[in-house]
Amino acid sequence: MTARPTSLKLAASASLLALTALAAPAHADTLREALAAAYNTNPTLEAARDNQRATDEGVAISRAQGRPSVNVTATHIEFIQQSANAFTAPERNLSISPQLLVPVYSGGSIRNGIRAARERVEAGQADLRNTESAIFSQVVAAYMDVLRTEALVALATNNVDVLRTNLEATSDRFQIGDLTITDVAQSRSRLAVAEGDLQAAQANLITARETYIRLVGQAPGELQAPPPLPGLPDTVGEAIVSALENNPNLDAAKQRAEAAGYDTKVAGAGRLPTVGLFVNGEYSDFFGTLGGPVAAQFAQSEKTANAGVRITIPLFQGGLPAARQRQAGARESAALEDVIAAERQVIAETRSTYANWQAANAVIKSAQAAVEAAELSLEGVRAENSIGNRQILDVLNAEQELVQARAQLVTARRNAYVAGFNLLALMGKAEARDLNLDVGGPLYDPTINAERVRKKINDWDRDPEPASKSTRTVDIPPATATIGPQLLPGE
Repeated sequence: MTARPTSLKLAASASLLALTALAAPAHADTLREALAAAYNTNPTLEAARDNQRATDEGVAISRAQGRPSVNVTATHIEFIQQSANAFTAPERNLSISPQLLVPVYSGGSIRNGIRAARERVEAGQADLRNTESAIFSQVVAAYMDVLRTEALVALATNNVDVLRTNLEATSDRFQIGDLTITDVAQSRSRLAVAEGDLQAAQANLITARETYIRLVGQAPGELQAPPPLPGLPDTVGEAIVSALENNPNLDAAKQRAEAAGYDTKVAGAGRLPTVGLFVNGEYSDFFGTLGGPVAAQFAQSEKTANAGVRITIPLFQGGLPAARQRQAGARESAALEDVIAAERQVIAETRSTYANWQAANAVIKSAQAAVEAAELSLEGVRAENSIGNRQILDVLNAEQELVQARAQLVTARRNAYVAGFNLLALMGKAEARDLNLDVGGPLYDPTINAERVRKKINDWDRDPEPASKSTRTVDIPPATATIGPQLLPGE
């Protein structure tokens, strides 16, 4: 067969491609750079940080209810219609009334409200950790999907080239009577199928690249092979122990249950007395109109002040405090059940993810063996076909088996890496602090803002005007199915 040396060369280069498809040149984008870009510019992560800062204010809001309050009320009155018997009534009055209120005792509602707010801050910080690791898991999957689909496009391209060469050789042999029209039709059919597979692979590559752009905020370049994953467990039991200790979802559920317990105490405080101190003052000015015709006999302004203690003892509220406490207690029970549900979820996901990771690693070994065997098989079938012991269909089948084995190997490598990273995320070890990312500055620390705002008392203290921080992707050109030179056969 005249095309045999060319097709064997293409097949050999495709084999090398499939086995090294997740490798790239030294000068290329890295997974660490992609994760750092997502850390700094992803809008979902930025929104989670903003929402956490809003949760931080719950402590200051709860504290404010136990602090003194001062207010001033000013009232100006024009008496338009006076009583016919009101000979000394004023025509107008300006009243200014300052008031100071100091809560002393509130049945524990303020104290427990502050504690509940603190627990919710910690729960929100755990939720923020979970959002971060979830975004990272998506970035890792997108990164590996780009590498995988680039490799599959290269494999499909190579397969089309091989089948097109085979069709030309088959047609030549048909012309000299060495093969039948059936052999030509079989070769043409396989080429048409391969061309359709190439179109599908190119569409998948565009989708993978667009997903990468959405998550990372920039188009993927020539992606390097990802680094080894640190801290993967040796056993599923080790993974479970780490997940139960560090999983952010489980931590958040526990903190919310603690907050619900304090909410129950706050609701119960509605039956208890409250004590407060007050100081009131008042200044009135009648503008010389008090007293009517004999206004000179009256003082036209006056000042008063009083202070005291106010004790409020609830005697009957129609069952309101009991209903509130029962309601809060039911929510506390639900929160405790949520902890168990989160624990079950973590255990199940960790076990299944560990199994998927192990299975993908096993598939890699079997796929490598399959590729080696398929290469030998194809070489033998071609040799036998050249002496008439095999049909063209046998050659086509052997080529298809080799393509499938290579694709399975590329996919298994992707699946193993993604499953391994997801396992680290479940174990609470897939955040920027765990991966030692270089994000161009210090890592975002949610405790800094929580500490900054928890004791603020200035009514006019404001943060800068709200503004988005994440980057837009509208100016990034649409993704294409073009693959870099490093993925082209024969390079």
